[in-house]
Amino acid sequence: MSSAPVFSHWFSLAAADSRYGVRLHVGPTVPAPLRPFAFEPFLFLRPEHLNLQPFEGEIFAFYLEDSKTQQTVAQWHTFVATGAEVAYSPWQAPFGSLQLAAGLEIAALRAFVEAARTELAQRGIRQIRLKSYPFAYDPAASALLTDVLVHQGFRVTLAELNNQLPLARDFRAHLVTAQELRLKRCHRAGFVFEQESPLLLTPAHAFISACRREKGHSEPLSLERLQELFAKFPRDHFLFSIRDAAGEWAALAIVVQISSKVLYSFYLASPLSYNLFSPVVMLLEGIHGFGRANGHRLLDIGTSTLPTGLNASLLAFKRHIGGVPGLKLTFEI
Repeated sequence: MSSAPVFSHWFSLAAADSRYGVRLHVGPTVPAPLRPFAFEPFLFLRPEHLNLQPFEGEIFAFYLEDSKTQQTVAQWHTFVATGAEVAYSPWQAPFGSLQLAAGLEIAALRAFVEAARTELAQRGIRQIRLKSYPFAYDPAASALLTDVLVHQGFRVTLAELNNQLPLARDFRAHLVTAQELRLKRCHRAGFVFEQESPLLLTPAHAFISACRREKGHSEPLSLERLQELFAKFPRDHFLFSIRDAAGEWAALAIVVQISSKVLYSFYLASPLSYNLFSPVVMLLEGIHGFGRANGHRLLDIGTSTLPTGLNASLLAFKRHIGGVPGLKLTFEI
């Protein structure tokens, strides 16, 4: 982090109900809001997670406060690198964007976005790029936010298909026949699902890296970065595996708890030598059961987007295991 000076102030929203005001903090780190959140912030939007993102420049932390309830009812963090004229949300995470409380009035949200844009423009920021969370995380808020952003001139520069598994549904009941047969093959061969200790992160990282290289995918986060995340948020990061009858890893997953209701499959990996069994299906079955047992409603299994466009085979696999497609949008102005 840089050692830039800190700026903080509060101002009312003249264009909205007088009960609302914006608290702005500009500096090298993100502070917690002065008023408690009226919603459960997603992990990637929590100040302590934002502050782990390696960054040199200024972070603009906008908090919308409701004087009636004495709560923070919306938040938006943008990153502006030193000497740059572009604000990013997020800087280094699967998503950023605004998060808001259920029932927030559209007039207040419009005024909040407009106030934040005006503040950024006055500081020389010419462009804003915002990657939002999947619609499935909060459908009502996502629809409201999309309406507000588009009406203020934001363009959708990327629309991705994101897939999720609703955890209230039976996992096996929504598998296509071929995937169900592979799942049964794993069980008959003595494969087992396990939650592994974070102490195994070093060999797990090597396993995931080797699987990704074998399939021509990009390298995962560094081992040091993963260890930092597991150490800082031990209740929000999980390592799951499928072991074969000999006790060897056939598949691994790193799963992130986005909130008390949403799990995110961050990495899934299996060597090509196990393709006959497709142990990732059994791995997802186990994670699905873990989520159900712990009160989650959704398992996010990610997008099917490559730098060159849609990964049709990956999208087909996700649909064949019961994945429900939804939108994940990136905006720019």
